[in-house]
Amino acid sequence: MDLEKRLPQPAPATAEESGSLRASDADRDRIADILREAVAEGRLTAEEHAERVEGVYRAKTVGELEPLIADLPAAHDRTGGPSSGYASAPAPAPGRPSPGAVPAVADENLVAVLSGSVRKGRWRVARRTHAYAVFGSVEIDLSEAIFEQRQVVIKAVAIFGSVEIRVPENVSLRGSGAGVLGNFEVDTLDSADQDAPVVFVDGTAIFGNVEARPKRGKLIRDLHRKVRGHLGH
Repeated sequence: MDLEKRLPQPAPATAEESGSLRASDADRDRIADILREAVAEGRLTAEEHAERVEGVYRAKTVGELEPLIADLPAAHDRTGGPSSGYASAPAPAPGRPSPGAVPAVADENLVAVLSGSVRKGRWRVARRTHAYAVFGSVEIDLSEAIFEQRQVVIKAVAIFGSVEIRVPENVSLRGSGAGVLGNFEVDTLDSADQDAPVVFVDGTAIFGNVEARPKRGKLIRDLHRKVRGHLGH
């Protein structure tokens, strides 16, 4: 056996095969990124992507992850070099909305004062949405929403409350805000499609919490047909 060559450090017998190694969060995220790029390129359908992503986050070992990308080009170049698939990543989305793309006045207001407000399911995303949570909570789920423009802004203000925002994995997500004795957290996300919608989350958390992040396994289907607007319009 070539155990010493493959594993310089002593290892339990159960880890002799690389495929039996326990998968880390970084391993799962790498496979999820490959699958996201594959669906953007048309190599996988939305249904196939959803099934495989479910398998990614159910996998316990590296061996369970590898079959999920075995039929994709990225699986045949694992070196991380220029031809690994990451070099073809698109240019990042802009950090701020294009001038004139989003109005200064809100198209929609979600207010929760000592209460809760939820926006989810099939709904048309406004160009600008203001969400205010005062001793309450606002939940905005864009994973099944209809985008009719390329850039949208959500201004979130949480005062002794919380605003939670979830987006599909194939849009871009940007954030700019502050927490004052609170938490303002936006997970930056870059879509593999340069024409995908960009969601900008701005605002403030004062003794509260504002959080925006992608929803695992959720994609906008038929992206180019649903986004009928143009960048900057």
